[in-house]
Amino acid sequence: MKNIFSNYKLLIVAAALVSCNDDFLERYPLDEISNETFWNTENDLAVYNNSLYDLARYDNDVPILMAHDEGFNSHKFGIWYTDEFTDNIAPRHSRHTQYQQVRSGKHNVPSSANGDGQWYGYKGWSFLRAINVGLDNYGRASISQEVINKYIGEARLFRGWFYADKVSKFGDVQWIDHELTTESEELFGSRDARETVMSHVLEDLNFATENLPADWGDGGGPGRLNRWAALLVKSRVCLFEGTWRKYQGGSNADMWLQQAADAAKELMDNGPYTLYVTGDAAHDYNAIHRIPADLTGVPEVMYWRRYQLGVFTNHVQSYHRGYNGGATKSMVEDYLCTDGLPISLSPLYKGDAQIEDVFENRDPRLRQTILHPDDVSYYQYANNDTRPYPRVRGMEGGQTVETGYHIIKVYDNGPAYATYNTSATPAIILRFGEALLNYAEAKAELGTITQEDLDISINRLRDRVGMPHLDMNNVPVDPRYVNDGVSPLIIEIRRERRVELFMEGFRYDDLRRWKQGKKLEIPSYGIRWDDAAIARYPKATVLSSMVDGVPYVDVYKGTDWENPVFDESKHYLWPIPLSDLAQNPALGQNPGW
Repeated sequence: MKNIFSNYKLLIVAAALVSCNDDFLERYPLDEISNETFWNTENDLAVYNNSLYDLARYDNDVPILMAHDEGFNSHKFGIWYTDEFTDNIAPRHSRHTQYQQVRSGKHNVPSSANGDGQWYGYKGWSFLRAINVGLDNYGRASISQEVINKYIGEARLFRGWFYADKVSKFGDVQWIDHELTTESEELFGSRDARETVMSHVLEDLNFATENLPADWGDGGGPGRLNRWAALLVKSRVCLFEGTWRKYQGGSNADMWLQQAADAAKELMDNGPYTLYVTGDAAHDYNAIHRIPADLTGVPEVMYWRRYQLGVFTNHVQSYHRGYNGGATKSMVEDYLCTDGLPISLSPLYKGDAQIEDVFENRDPRLRQTILHPDDVSYYQYANNDTRPYPRVRGMEGGQTVETGYHIIKVYDNGPAYATYNTSATPAIILRFGEALLNYAEAKAELGTITQEDLDISINRLRDRVGMPHLDMNNVPVDPRYVNDGVSPLIIEIRRERRVELFMEGFRYDDLRRWKQGKKLEIPSYGIRWDDAAIARYPKATVLSSMVDGVPYVDVYKGTDWENPVFDESKHYLWPIPLSDLAQNPALGQNPGW
């Protein structure tokens, strides 16, 4: 991390000088950095790009290298919380109101891009300006074009990724590929068409994958993004765009899907990464998410953010204990049984009369994600609390959650109870397991997937936890998803993605690109709440509703978010803030807003 953040303040000054007036720049003072004297060596380009990494640390402004924000803001800005927009997690804390609003379809057009209302949205354009400043100047260095292209590739990876995020949220956006001044006509221009912008995005990502080095020589630490990271980002962006066009409308969907498959396959075949496997099927899945402080050398982790006391710290584990509200009934029920069948079909499913039954004969990833009552001591949960778990709102003492399903996938007890903002809990930003999922889904959407494709992707993830293989000739047909409009095979690949990538920031984008927003109209339920549960969890103040004749905790009953809606005509895209429209009416508002 030192090589990324050292001297970044110096480069912010250098970047600022780029926009100074010509008279000043012509002076070339010997004791100050100027644009005319800066761009000379490889070190100059490397240090300038370090400033891009620094800008990308602020996930609420630039939500691409998603990790944890620092200090107080680590309670809501970061990768662990984005699933709260969805049917995976059910927060109720007042500091997470934005998630509850979006989850229920009750969000409105924000007044500005500043603050909580648009932390995941229309902000961060200074990051783009910094990228374009570099791209306008890298070529001035007196070094080989091959070396220059490494840093151009780094900047173009950032730009393509940044624009892909903006397009995914807002549809049409302005494409800007050079530094603007206060006189630039583009400041008052209209948005460019999605297909135009995404063609430029693909050009940027292709340049990055062709010119970034496979290894920057940083020893596997969280230094610079390499070629393999660029391939994973490309596969992610192309999968989003291909499926969006397939289900939402647009041209060349198959081209994007093929690009996604090819990028993932190249990473799978030639990259130095592999799944983290020790042979311990009961713990390997969540082991990498619970390694404290340093993920260097973990073979599945492709890029991560380091935190260090006195430099850059977080408080994310402490907030994670209660702010997320717990996993939902919907999430828990998507884990297969150990015979490879969904709970709707498997004779092994024990039901949910008591929480212990939920874990019986289920995919081991369930017990590595959600707290089993018998695992409190193993995880030292709630600071080694001796009270019985789970615990729900209203119960006295201990750690409570809204749903009754405590999340332990990333839980680390020490940082969870550390002094405020002294924790170094790392964040995994890119991991190899995603490439396997991207490949399988792209091939399935293309209609070209084979059993061999499944065996080198989905079934490798299942092997890690000892689950049966997905067999193309014997795919279960889950009655709960027969109306989704896709094949049973795609349903199972989507299920695998939800389970494997839970709480890693994918579910909201997945539902939007699959055109499955209506799933967000299903209320967020928790554990079964019959007379036996009421007796088992004394003094709880949760409310319940009937689901198929059985009562379950109804997290948002009696709140503003009780009756979720998803408007197909507007909610797949986010609104443009009013302040941006006031400054440039030519932007136009998104449909329905």
